[in-house]
Amino acid sequence: MQTPKPEEAKEEEDRTPLLLSDSQPSSKEVPLWCSARLSLAIWAFFGFFLLYALRVNLSVALVDMIELNTSLNKNITSNVCPEHSSTPVAPRNTTGKSYPWGADMQGWILGSFFYGYIITQVPGGYLARRFGAKLLLGFGILGTAVFTLFTPLAADLGAGFLIAVRVLEGLGEGVTFPAMHAMWSNWAPPLERSKLLSISYAGAQLGTVVSLPLSGVICFYVDWSYVFYIFGTLGVLWFLFWICMVSNTPETHKTISLAEKEYILSSLSQQLSTQKSVPWKAMLKSVPLWAIVVAHFSYNWTFYTLLTLLPTYMKEILRFDVQENGFLSALPYFGCWVCIIVCGQFADYLREKKNMSTVCVRKTFTAIGMIGPAVFLMAAGFIGCNYEVAVVFLTISTTLGGFSTSGYSINHLDIAPSYAGILLGITNTFGTIPGMVGPLVAKALTHSNTIEEWRNVFYIASALNLFGAIFFALFSSGEVQNWALNGYHIHRN
Repeated sequence: MQTPKPEEAKEEEDRTPLLLSDSQPSSKEVPLWCSARLSLAIWAFFGFFLLYALRVNLSVALVDMIELNTSLNKNITSNVCPEHSSTPVAPRNTTGKSYPWGADMQGWILGSFFYGYIITQVPGGYLARRFGAKLLLGFGILGTAVFTLFTPLAADLGAGFLIAVRVLEGLGEGVTFPAMHAMWSNWAPPLERSKLLSISYAGAQLGTVVSLPLSGVICFYVDWSYVFYIFGTLGVLWFLFWICMVSNTPETHKTISLAEKEYILSSLSQQLSTQKSVPWKAMLKSVPLWAIVVAHFSYNWTFYTLLTLLPTYMKEILRFDVQENGFLSALPYFGCWVCIIVCGQFADYLREKKNMSTVCVRKTFTAIGMIGPAVFLMAAGFIGCNYEVAVVFLTISTTLGGFSTSGYSINHLDIAPSYAGILLGITNTFGTIPGMVGPLVAKALTHSNTIEEWRNVFYIASALNLFGAIFFALFSSGEVQNWALNGYHIHRN
């Protein structure tokens, strides 16, 4: 066996994510608190908060938009769940318009967003790398907000117009995650990736937590159209702050300290490629990339199925009214939000303080974040009408999914930081397919809306989660890949 030369061994060492070596005096760590990179994480947090609020509010509003005589069939088996909701204190508002859309049409409406979302994933990652991520992400959220404001008008014109508006929202939102990954490739020091990305992406979970119950309250006391007016307006306001407060790179940031700028640039100097072209062939042949693809697809099947259909399950099976529906549909995502924040800190602690390898951390957190939800989701299918236990199991299932954010979800930055936006675009393209297909499959399996039918929906999601966790454990990596380093050079000060 040939022994590598000292220079080659040193170069291989520099390729790993743990790059804060003594040979780099300029890489002295700058505290995260009050830093420019933390400011970016917070503004991104609010951006993804609104992004998911804009995405999921239709799931609650749609329950109120359907005429009673065309609503989903009630549970007609012997396992009928009893009504248990208390009579609302305030009278329900009934001024909102309603439409005669059946179960199949509702499935198309809920899934239509993803037909636009899937198209702009890879282009979003490429454009962010080529031209900068700040404006791309900002206009992506702005576009989603503007089309959200037109949702009531589109619904009034017909289901086809509503589907078209949702597709356009998806086109705008599709660039956001790849753009954010591309932005973090220039901003996140390797040993802070888990915590910084978990802060920014946790906004998506909190957006779900807030928008689901708030949408229910708005539908109950005002009418469903204001759900779209309120969140759409907030999205436009966020865009104005984003344009003023953030920059594409540390070099172009107006108020960043010199010490923080040098710390970020020094910590990333051995991980970024200097070549302009994208190594598409080598990228698509990369086994660690396909490990992320499989995990992303599997996890998203469960996530999107519950995200779009949990309000329906709460109403039609567990028999909560629309006001309770929003709060209880949000409870699982509150647990997930807490889990994401805590896990991001813990993952970086294990890497930095306990010297646990990056790949070990990613595999461990992915396994917990996919196998745990699968177990509790399957269990939720066997508790019948015990709505208290059902809510507990669904909450635990979704909460444990938060581990995945510090697992496969940010592994793109470990294996190819220079192309992280493009990689996320590729994996999220596959990860979007469940958003398009999952609701349709679930609706097709639950025409009679029985507990047994919903159990099959949970079985499919759980099986996919288990498969994705095993595949990622076998084939993932935690080191920068050779093809991602073509043209890179080591900067030594």
